[in-house]
Amino acid sequence: MNPITEDDIANWLANNPAFFERHAQLLASVQLTSPHGNRAVSLQERQAEMLRDKIKALEHRIMDMVRHGNENMVISERVHRWARALLLVTSSRALPATLVAELQALFMVPQVALKVWDVDERYREEPFAQGVSEDARAFATSLQQPYCGVVSGLEAVSWLEQPDTAMSLALVPLRAGAVNGVAPAFGMLVLASPDPQRFQSGMATDFLERIAELASAALSRLRPR
Repeated sequence: MNPITEDDIANWLANNPAFFERHAQLLASVQLTSPHGNRAVSLQERQAEMLRDKIKALEHRIMDMVRHGNENMVISERVHRWARALLLVTSSRALPATLVAELQALFMVPQVALKVWDVDERYREEPFAQGVSEDARAFATSLQQPYCGVVSGLEAVSWLEQPDTAMSLALVPLRAGAVNGVAPAFGMLVLASPDPQRFQSGMATDFLERIAELASAALSRLRPR
């Protein structure tokens, strides 16, 4: 016969709760070590401590949920104010500068750059429509969602005013229509920070995708009719 293991005993006790009814004196005599010290405690006290620990863990989870909810509300309000600022711009030529300035101020991003290509001939000499290579355009089109991570010799870094200070980036491709579609990109937003943790690889990009949708819709005014 195979020797009885601790798992066998645990499973048997779990499936035979009447055992403790028949041997109630065991519950009072069992002594365990408290996780909060070396003193011995009864089984009931140990269970109470386990419940308190579970309650504390749940409280922390609830606090985290509330904190994340509040943070999302703040970001949603900022997105709303940014979209409102874009709608109030009457000059299409001034739209890119307003988009960048408001994004930088509302979201406290140290550096923001924007490039748009395939624009109407009226805007082809504007700074926002200059200095983008075919490789950079192809790279923007290859991004099916915003890219977040460390700087790694990307051309888009050179669009920033102070590229040497950029330690983390968010690259947001701009497309006509759905952001997650396969349409070629006609522009790209660059958000940069000297903090390597500001835009981390693997971070959620939900709000960046909303920003991409709004920016794409607004900047479509610059494209040929």
